[in-house]
Amino acid sequence: MTSNLHLPGFLRRTLRSNEDDEEDDDLNLEDDGQPEDMRTTTSTSTSDTAQAHRESEIGSGHIIGGEAFENVGSGATPFNSLAEFDVGERSSFAKPTNDEPKKQKTYREIQFDRVMSANVVNMEELRKLSWNGIPYSYRALAWKILLGYVPTNSSRRATSIQRKRSEYQDSIAQHYDIPDDTRTQQEQETLRQVLVDVPRTAPEVPLFRNDRIRRSLSRLLYIWAMRHPASSYVQGINDLTTPLIVVFLSDYYDGGDVLDGHVMNQLTDEQLNEVEADVYGCLTNLLVGIQDHYTSDQPGVQRMVMRLEELVNRIDSDLCQHFADTGIEFIQFSFKWMNCLLLREFELPSVVRLWDTYISEKESGFEGFHVYVCAAFVCQFSAQLQSMNFDDLFAFMQDMPTSDWGDTEIEMLLSQAYVLSTLFGGSDAHLTSTNPNRK
Repeated sequence: MTSNLHLPGFLRRTLRSNEDDEEDDDLNLEDDGQPEDMRTTTSTSTSDTAQAHRESEIGSGHIIGGEAFENVGSGATPFNSLAEFDVGERSSFAKPTNDEPKKQKTYREIQFDRVMSANVVNMEELRKLSWNGIPYSYRALAWKILLGYVPTNSSRRATSIQRKRSEYQDSIAQHYDIPDDTRTQQEQETLRQVLVDVPRTAPEVPLFRNDRIRRSLSRLLYIWAMRHPASSYVQGINDLTTPLIVVFLSDYYDGGDVLDGHVMNQLTDEQLNEVEADVYGCLTNLLVGIQDHYTSDQPGVQRMVMRLEELVNRIDSDLCQHFADTGIEFIQFSFKWMNCLLLREFELPSVVRLWDTYISEKESGFEGFHVYVCAAFVCQFSAQLQSMNFDDLFAFMQDMPTSDWGDTEIEMLLSQAYVLSTLFGGSDAHLTSTNPNRK
């Protein structure tokens, strides 16, 4: 696949070298499904985080190990107890039918089982495992732990989540279930904007056309705005709830695809209230690190657009020059990428896989690493873009051809972004370089 991508020479050579490693790893599997190199190092400490990968020697040409970007295995029957697991291998959102025989756990699932069933979850190990994708049955709990919504200590988990759900219900009574004439003019305007945006949220997905989902989404967005007056509600925040809703709803669903909306025929009001509270709590924690993306003038988004332009100019100056020659500015297409975190460029299952990695990044997954993902993304289409005039280029950038992308393409994108972050991360070189295209 790499040969079809338009990438700088150093990046192609790095990825090609590692593809050879990945092929070797695939040939070294034994009957237990465990890679040979992993069997021989099982006793080695696994407390290194995904951040530690960045310390690899660039000069070796093996920045990305073969096992680091293995395809995501998927899980099986979801759990709701936050402690018990019943795992099998399957696709991201599929669930087993009653007559389907249980499959043995994969090596990857065994690793997640070991880490997440511990009395106290080791966050470093969880981050390292999650960076490469989270099996279905572990995803909901893993996200809640990584986002700091539930504690790592399993003995405190049930009490903590019950308290937070109760506090959210109190917020509904305080902010939402009140007469309209008691709201200030600003509060009425915020509510109006939320109610306008909710029907626009993932309208192509049947789940988000469900009235109960829309009602929950309206409540949690409005309550978030009321409790965060410094930023209040900004368009784009509604999109950020969709992966959380899908993942947390899937944890209750016992058959079929959650995206088709059929889950709502089975989900009780109590369960939906739990999902709503959990989405609110995780959204709040997620936005803490990127809150200036949604304050006045959105300086965080502006900053990321600038970083993207500087980075792409370093790795593909011909593309930047073509943008300048045709009158295309980065902010015209990448503002949406930063504001909505590529949620409108990919199908939701692909976004969920992308978020596994973002959430596992210790600090800047949704800002720093996201810029590298966007740079790798636009450079993939460089050859096509450089052959287009303004009208064709602008139309293409507004509707990127990713509808058929799956985990394989997302993981390739992540691998390219990882290489870029290894080469340019920890240095301001790509931010301070002189860009001849900037006026």
